[in-house]
Amino acid sequence: MKRFVQAAVAALALFAAAPGSAQQVLKVGSTPTGIPFTFLDTKTNTIQGIMVDIITEVGKDAGLNVQIEPMAFSALIPSLTSSKIDIIAAAMFITAPRKEVVDFSDPIYSYGEGLVVPKTDTKAYTTQEDLKGETVGAQVGTAFVDALKKTGLFADVKAYDTIPDILRDVNTGRLKAGYADYPILAYNLKQGGFPEVRLVDGYKPVTVGSVGIGVRKGETALLGKINASLAKLKANGTIDKILEKWGQKAQG
Repeated sequence: MKRFVQAAVAALALFAAAPGSAQQVLKVGSTPTGIPFTFLDTKTNTIQGIMVDIITEVGKDAGLNVQIEPMAFSALIPSLTSSKIDIIAAAMFITAPRKEVVDFSDPIYSYGEGLVVPKTDTKAYTTQEDLKGETVGAQVGTAFVDALKKTGLFADVKAYDTIPDILRDVNTGRLKAGYADYPILAYNLKQGGFPEVRLVDGYKPVTVGSVGIGVRKGETALLGKINASLAKLKANGTIDKILEKWGQKAQG
């Protein structure tokens, strides 16, 4: 009887300790098309990129067990708010409308939209007004779509699922111009996949923002851990090294 009681107590103790000993897996939503921030590496069939490297380092520093979940950019916030994922790590700007439904970390990296046109179009575009009356494209779910529509400058602002889709239509001449995250456009074109597309050097971005890591509203403990780790990784140069690894300029 005594042995039975001891065994039962031991089993209860093991059961009680299980949640603490088995680290919770936090699902991280990332996109397969936002190179160099996030993209699908076809050799390993895994999501890679700047934000994956950063959330991985944050996880190591903060003691968080993170698991990358690939999904479309437009599905990131709905997946977070419905608890299908726990964290967003992608090329997502911290904007006022998004902050109403998502809590963001401290800013990680800042940039604006880039402009691409067919290579045969050699005009020196500097502002959006230079494309007044034209049909342009931007990625659905990004801050650029609404910003472009609100200007009232364009005949049409077409929304595309991915940035490569925009580049293909500019490449073939179906679009007069395309707008998207400057670093992603620059990286894509550097790879030589869209030889008939030109990234306009002199264009001055209008929608400039900062990328951050997103968590559900009210997840203050998790957000606190993420911010503490980000501060440490910025201070020790880890963030700069990750940016440089992917061909991006480290922030000064």
